[in-house]
Amino acid sequence: MEPEKERTGRQPKKGRKRRRAPNKVVGAAEAMRADWDLKERQPEAKKARLSTILFAENYEVTHGQLCELLKYAVLGKSSIPKPSWCQLFHQNHLNNVVVFVLQGMSQLHFYRFYLEFGFLRKAFRHKFLLPPPSSTFLADIIGLQKKQTTGNLPKTMEGSLPSASSKANINLQNDPIIQKYGCKKVGLTRCILTKEEMKTFHFPLQGFPDCENFVPTKCNGSITDNSPLFGLDCEMCLTSKGRELTRISLVAEGGCCVMDELVKPDNKILDYLTSFSGITKKILNPVTTKLKDVQRQLKALLPPDAVLVGHSLDLDLRALKMIHPYVIDTSLLYVREQGRRFKLKFLAKAILGKDIQCPGRLGHDATEDARTTLELARYFLKYGPKKIAELNLEGLASHPEVQAAGQEPKNAAEIVQHPNTSVLECLDSMGQKLLFLARETDAGELSSSRNCQTIKCLSNKEMRMKWTEMSTVYAGPFSKNCNLRALKRLFKNFGPIRSMSLVLETHQPHLCIQYEVLEAAQLAIESSDGILVESTRIKVQRPVTELTLDCDILVNELERDSENRGTIYLSGVSETFKEHLLQQSNLFLGLEAVILPKDLKSGKQKKYCFLKFKSFGSAQRALNILTGKDWKLKGRHALTPRHLHAWLRGLPPESKRPPGIRVIPPPSEQQALQTLKVDHPKIAAWRWGRKIGKLYHSLCPGTLCLILLPGTKSTHGSLSGLGLMGIKDEEESTTRSLRS
Repeated sequence: MEPEKERTGRQPKKGRKRRRAPNKVVGAAEAMRADWDLKERQPEAKKARLSTILFAENYEVTHGQLCELLKYAVLGKSSIPKPSWCQLFHQNHLNNVVVFVLQGMSQLHFYRFYLEFGFLRKAFRHKFLLPPPSSTFLADIIGLQKKQTTGNLPKTMEGSLPSASSKANINLQNDPIIQKYGCKKVGLTRCILTKEEMKTFHFPLQGFPDCENFVPTKCNGSITDNSPLFGLDCEMCLTSKGRELTRISLVAEGGCCVMDELVKPDNKILDYLTSFSGITKKILNPVTTKLKDVQRQLKALLPPDAVLVGHSLDLDLRALKMIHPYVIDTSLLYVREQGRRFKLKFLAKAILGKDIQCPGRLGHDATEDARTTLELARYFLKYGPKKIAELNLEGLASHPEVQAAGQEPKNAAEIVQHPNTSVLECLDSMGQKLLFLARETDAGELSSSRNCQTIKCLSNKEMRMKWTEMSTVYAGPFSKNCNLRALKRLFKNFGPIRSMSLVLETHQPHLCIQYEVLEAAQLAIESSDGILVESTRIKVQRPVTELTLDCDILVNELERDSENRGTIYLSGVSETFKEHLLQQSNLFLGLEAVILPKDLKSGKQKKYCFLKFKSFGSAQRALNILTGKDWKLKGRHALTPRHLHAWLRGLPPESKRPPGIRVIPPPSEQQALQTLKVDHPKIAAWRWGRKIGKLYHSLCPGTLCLILLPGTKSTHGSLSGLGLMGIKDEEESTTRSLRS
């Protein structure tokens, strides 16, 4: 639907020249040269980050897929295809790549000694299963050929980068700009974001709960293809209440700056962000202009049919705390594949042939940025989508990213020509290093090497048995005439039941209920222990065995696991739950993923799910709503990391052992002392966690860290490995929240 029809119901007027705003300059701040580079979409866009919905389908990551990620982390999308199994955003902001390899350890070691791996389980949100190790584990994950060594790397071949604008290589019909706008030139109204698009891209809108105190611009006139354009750019600093406005620049179509004001934030400034904006305490000290003054000026300046143009304009309007209905966002106008956005600096160079945001300056020039967005909008209107598509912006975008990493473009092209290029070659071409923490042994042999000690651990069967007993509860006593159907409905509210049996050996009947998921068992205990059933107060508890003695501590630590902190478990969901959830998405801010497990045999959706949120606070708010009177679901915070949940469901069911304490002959005094030696796996796990924690804190922000437990092979069978992954900047916030 065209915006002019949607908003006004009128066709655009023709024959009238577009009005231009007056050239009067209202205030100036010539000493200021600033911009917050953050405005490439969202505040976190300035930092490299991993998707929190990495493993929605595939929970086991092969060694080759690990190699994909490492090469992409080093070179980026300009040279290496994106990993097929995860998303790494803003790769060019990564500073280092560090891999820790814990030889002789597997996934079962991690959960057997879960309490000892304190730092790892709290610091890293992303976990995934690894296949049992090969004899060349390390060589596999860095892509080394069997006979290749780090000291004898093949030299890159001479070559040149193919022309990014070669029309022979461009399929215009697949270009996202053509797919959105078509090939013909479009009018101004076609470029304005619709209300639905503004909602999707988080623009402030009237009636939204987070915009209650926002001021509307009162621009409600009829929009036509001749309506005046204004370029807008805002600067922010960090205060005790978040990000607040410190400068606004407004540029009219003639290129004249009609408003350029410094603004004193209302709250205490914690960080002026001088390295990005150029704002300093000295510059802002004499300023008396407040946000309300700027809002009043802007409302007076803008005509009723004004169209604001900016780059990631939603952030500018939120900084202004203002609502404006007619906007053109150049980061969305020059649409890119897969929802990504081009940087303003890149568009200025590629489209207009001008350099902005030069590194020699202290910060950026906000007026220059506002003027640039205006010129980009006018260029699009003048030449049309086809001209833009023929420039092949996606191809051109690869050049500056490689150069920014300190590498000439031709070397990146040469690396692409070799699909078997190793991670070490990629690092060598970029002048970087990859750190492996491992024992002093042949790096190509690892866990299957005769020089590598393998630590004993539980078998798959024992691990499954431990989780089964933790997911089992006993409830009772009940009367001898109890209604079994009603009791099954009661306990089925908490989650899927694998089996339920009546225990008659006691004076009064009890129920033994085995749940499919740990969360259901814990929810049953928390919700029904001590309730009255048919006038009898029942007790709900786990069986007491050597595998459940530390269950309370383990459950508490699982709940604090960084991967589980923002995830909630819900029971009683219907087939239309996801649809209803998305329809009321404004109630569930920060929702990142909806995980709906399916029955492995029938493929039907189970009646429970997991919801993943950006933060613990968002998850808690959602849990309160979903378990309230309107939704009437049962739920709690998640306990089982997703990769482990999938692995446990995939294992064949084991015959349940009889409940109760298993008596084991006491060890001799000498054997007991032997277990206290430093070689004991429990102590080894504790030491590894401590060492990695110290090294991790010494790393610089923006470091991609992988912790790999390769798995083990023995005469008793193979044990799968485990990977933990995170970027230091994004993980530290999680760690801090856990400590608070």
